[in-house]
Amino acid sequence: MLARHQDPIVAVATAPGRGAVGIVRVSGRGLAPLARRLTGRDLVPRVATYGPFLDAEDRPIDQGLALYFPAPHSYTGEDVLELQAHGGPVVLQLLMARCLQAAAEGELLPRLRPAEPGEFTERAFLNDKLDLAQAEAVADLIDASTEAAARSAARSLSGDFSRRIEALRDGLVELRMLVEATLDFPEEEIDFLEKADARGRLARLAERLDAVLDTARQGALLREGLTVVIAGQPNAGKSSLLNALAGAELAIVTPIAGTTRDKVSETLQIEGVPVHVIDTAGLRSDAEAADEVERIGIARSWEAIAGADAVLMLHDLTRALDPDYAAADRAIEARLPDRSRRVHVFNKTDRVDAEHRAAVLAGVPEGERTLTLSAKTRDGLEALRRLLLELAGWHASPDGVFIARERHLTALRRAREHLELAAGWAARRDEALDLFAEELRLSHDALGEITGAFSADDLLGVIFSRFCIGK
Repeated sequence: MLARHQDPIVAVATAPGRGAVGIVRVSGRGLAPLARRLTGRDLVPRVATYGPFLDAEDRPIDQGLALYFPAPHSYTGEDVLELQAHGGPVVLQLLMARCLQAAAEGELLPRLRPAEPGEFTERAFLNDKLDLAQAEAVADLIDASTEAAARSAARSLSGDFSRRIEALRDGLVELRMLVEATLDFPEEEIDFLEKADARGRLARLAERLDAVLDTARQGALLREGLTVVIAGQPNAGKSSLLNALAGAELAIVTPIAGTTRDKVSETLQIEGVPVHVIDTAGLRSDAEAADEVERIGIARSWEAIAGADAVLMLHDLTRALDPDYAAADRAIEARLPDRSRRVHVFNKTDRVDAEHRAAVLAGVPEGERTLTLSAKTRDGLEALRRLLLELAGWHASPDGVFIARERHLTALRRAREHLELAAGWAARRDEALDLFAEELRLSHDALGEITGAFSADDLLGVIFSRFCIGK
């Protein structure tokens, strides 16, 4: 632990603003004297005590509950003192200032200082109260934007994700022991690897890792969501489609080309997955744009398209057979992302007959995803929602989804790659055993990065700096 981790810390642990209750939290070693100075009494561990919080002249700042958690039975693993007062910002700042003042009186503590973002949870990690994946789940639970994301974060916080990672690491340790035994005793007649079915174990480990990786992808999707851009020519119905998906009039809809000048976005939930839908300005050439404002809006539309996970290329069925309209659509399509990220959506089915629709769809290149709907009547919207989840790769896991981050996915992929390389060296037997052992070690270390068994200080700094101060 660094020197700063030895300092007692204090912070307001509730969100800024007014509320019924606000909390000031202190963590460090030997907080009992500080608790006595603030409350005028000895606190019974883990029992809420009601009474005044006293200033330097023993006058009450406020009345509230004080809770004292002696180490190691606390959130951080250190002594923790929580003062639950009325939730006014001035009251909480007075209590925090009093904590700092009281700590300095008579040198009750080495040096009490304001906490940095995420420092309480960082100490919980450093004191082995949480592993790194659980610590990240604390922030993910706070930031969850859907019920499914919150439940998944709770599973990670309870250790579901970590237990599956540790089970994989335990399997790798056993396999590494077999390989090391073969390396250490090459003269023995017993083939440790053959006798213990090392290749079979490796294959089963790879299958289990693939299952964890698949579930982690679902968890990452619940955390990050899917960014979808609606693109197309003016008056194709992009704003109407956004409004229909959102179930509210978010974007202005008129028959005038160029009504939407800038991006309009809304986050929806589809089966608990956050879907960030962006309505963009109608795409056409600079020469056709009405003015500079529309040209800027079109440029921003292309920026949004470049960063999207999926693009809905919206076509107007009533104009799709017009040669000029079709040519403009093809010009837009030529600049769109690859097929895996786009869907051709044909709007206004309520205004054309089946024969017209069939004629339009016959012109769509083979292999392109297509869907027809009416933003006005909302016919086809449910099929679009299912297609968006398919594009995202979403499927509910029978074992439940745990929240995951991109760094977790990166570590899992790297671990899987090392297992693949290990399988190749295992097939070559004796002449490549040392390389087999090395790939197993690298896979083991990659998994350790997820829970913090192997982690650099700079990585910890990045992770915990994104927490709120009170956590």
